[in-house]
Amino acid sequence: MMDHPIFERENQERVQAVENSFHQAGKPLSKPGRILIGEGTVLKQGRKKIQQKIFFLFTDILVYGSVVVPGRWYKKQKIIPLEDIELEDLEDSDIFKHQWLIRTPSKSFFVSAPSYEEKKAWIEHINECQSSLMQATSRKPSKKFAVSWIPDPAACKCMRCLSTKFGGVNRRHHCRNCGFLVCNSCSKQRAVIDHIHPTKKLRICSFCYKNINEEKVRDRGGSAGKSSSEEEELCPSGEENEKVEEGEIGVYSPSNWLDTKNGTWERLSIYDYPKSIPSQ
Repeated sequence: MMDHPIFERENQERVQAVENSFHQAGKPLSKPGRILIGEGTVLKQGRKKIQQKIFFLFTDILVYGSVVVPGRWYKKQKIIPLEDIELEDLEDSDIFKHQWLIRTPSKSFFVSAPSYEEKKAWIEHINECQSSLMQATSRKPSKKFAVSWIPDPAACKCMRCLSTKFGGVNRRHHCRNCGFLVCNSCSKQRAVIDHIHPTKKLRICSFCYKNINEEKVRDRGGSAGKSSSEEEELCPSGEENEKVEEGEIGVYSPSNWLDTKNGTWERLSIYDYPKSIPSQ
């Protein structure tokens, strides 16, 4: 069924529709052999607030973006190769339910689904697509991943000096290597962290700066740990705190998944866990 000309045409139309939904700001997504496996909305824990995101899972990449008009218009497109993803299932917190952690070499972030079934569907499908991709190609999984940034509301004072209180004058900053919330005095140093950016010097705390330099002395020039949570959508240092406006998160849209046996799309209500994803 997956090789049927009708399915191939319908899949191409679906992929093109996703590409068009990001308008000219998005990158091309159409590629021979690329199949759209699923789509749906999740909540993403940002540095300052929780935001609704649209997620699209393909056989080789995960694409997500911000919702402008549900089902029609998205922005801030991000594309993550599946070999660069590591997932970790997490317990519920008081605020974030049905959550899991997505790690990549350049950033790591928490996401939440509207139900346990939705969460399991995303994790199962991503893992299945990733496994099939590794078996069918020469791609190798990444070994270095970013730490997730500690959200701004989690600390009222610097997590290194433990004395500077955050406020209008003393802004919060994130160490790109450990993810801690630190004050400006404790994060004046800069260093290159290869798997975040190969050349750009990033803000790090004094503790990590010392450790990185000690490692360089020992191994003659390696970088170190890792960090960063958001990309362009997150501010690079520590801007004024934002509040989540009522209605900003929006409404979840149910996830849709490709039935790989019949080549049809189904809602989660009759969701069947992935059996096998076709080789590319």
